[in-house]
Amino acid sequence: MIEFYLNGRHQQLASVDPNLTVLEWLRTEARLTGTKEGCASGDCGACTVAIGSVEPTKSSGQTSTNVGDRLRYDSVNSCIALVGSLHGKHLITVDGLQSEPAHPVQKEMVECHGAQCGFCTPGIIMSLFALHTESRAAGTTADDAALMESLGGNLCRCTGYRPIVEAGRKAAVQSWEPVDGTGQGSTQNEIDLRGPAWLQNPEMIAELKQVQDNSISVSSESGRRYDAPASLEQLRQLRAEYPQARLIAGGTDLSLEITQFLRDLDHVIAINNIPELQEIREEADGLYLGAAASYRAVEQALASRWPHFHTMLERLGSKQIRNRGTLGGNIGNASPIGDMPPALIALGAELELDSADGVRRLPIEDFFHDYKKTDLRANEFIRGVWIPESQADEQLLIYKISKRLDDDISAVLGAFWFKLDGAIVEDCRLAFGGMAAIPKRALNAELELRGKPWNLSAVARAVSALAEDFSPMTDVRASAEYRQQVAGNLIRRALLDSARSDFKPVKHHADNNHKPLMVSEYA
Repeated sequence: MIEFYLNGRHQQLASVDPNLTVLEWLRTEARLTGTKEGCASGDCGACTVAIGSVEPTKSSGQTSTNVGDRLRYDSVNSCIALVGSLHGKHLITVDGLQSEPAHPVQKEMVECHGAQCGFCTPGIIMSLFALHTESRAAGTTADDAALMESLGGNLCRCTGYRPIVEAGRKAAVQSWEPVDGTGQGSTQNEIDLRGPAWLQNPEMIAELKQVQDNSISVSSESGRRYDAPASLEQLRQLRAEYPQARLIAGGTDLSLEITQFLRDLDHVIAINNIPELQEIREEADGLYLGAAASYRAVEQALASRWPHFHTMLERLGSKQIRNRGTLGGNIGNASPIGDMPPALIALGAELELDSADGVRRLPIEDFFHDYKKTDLRANEFIRGVWIPESQADEQLLIYKISKRLDDDISAVLGAFWFKLDGAIVEDCRLAFGGMAAIPKRALNAELELRGKPWNLSAVARAVSALAEDFSPMTDVRASAEYRQQVAGNLIRRALLDSARSDFKPVKHHADNNHKPLMVSEYA
């Protein structure tokens, strides 16, 4: 049984096809057609909804003790989110924002003329609604950076972003305390679709918290199955019994097989409900990140040690994608242009693979064998990633090259780890995405740098050695010649960046405001 709330009202689904997306369910079953389908791939944002997840609320004091539970609302692409992922959540659509007075985002979008054809508008409303809700809950006002980040996954072709951004700015400073038609507020037993009391209703939160920890197993009339185990042991058993089932976490890639390639998945096993796979744990000798931890969840832990992760993760998809996409999914997908694997390879990270037969670790660079082929055995799943602790004489630099600055796939991504002894490169790892069938180290280029002075002469030799390391392909994102040239330019860029007087590569420096050069600066 899948249990969740939709716009403040309880929902139960006893039988559902595992391939059914939230968007399709909303439009065909719930008959809420405000949410639109644009691209069906998580790019345009017309389908954006807000999903509330129960999380503990921390006190403002130094003890950081839990003072209660609240719902955190995140913007999500409903076109690639499966209905099964709604279990234990509160789904809010644009149809649920019917109130008097209107939500500030709706009001300002009208007054600032932020819509023309209106097809993209519901998604924009929901992205800004999620931003407004979370900033107000935190007692802050969203600034322009947060505003632009929230809109990075919403495309509008006819209005133009100036009035939309202006509407967001004006709405960000307003509170939302709507009332019912009597002007007295909602006093009915049934939760009304009204404001903050509806968003954080204690009874709803208590019920969601209770059901979210339960495992679920539902099937369709045709026999297709959706499982969401709640423990590692349950996942191990399911994986051993059904090795052909597809594992899903955020679904930002796997769901495209359903929406773009029109395939039906017979059996899906969702791993989001398992606490151990959500872990982010600081250890004495390194950092452990659970496979089902989202990009949003891992950003602070990574960027506080290696500042270049901040800019790279800002450019990994849109906010809707980062709210859902997971570390383990990006690795297990085994894409040659995945953004996380090159950085993890450069850091010497290890994968933890789990199964009914036990747990094993291996260097992440040994995980990838060939295009879409990995070391993962039939009954295994990725449990987490362990990254060795950074040292003061080490630095990590990450550069992503893509056609668009935001919400785009890499043409080339370079991740470079250096251990310097004064001006000498004591050790290094240079890892690239987009240069081969798998994320791969440039071993010959590394040899030209290791033990040599960190200067232009050594870099020139390393750049020349890239021709021995890679024979990239030409595709719609870049030609082979362009990729080869850019890869060399990124190593040159790393030398220039590390020589900057304001460059701060040491660990635990979250306030470092240095950002890598953006793609537009290479043009």
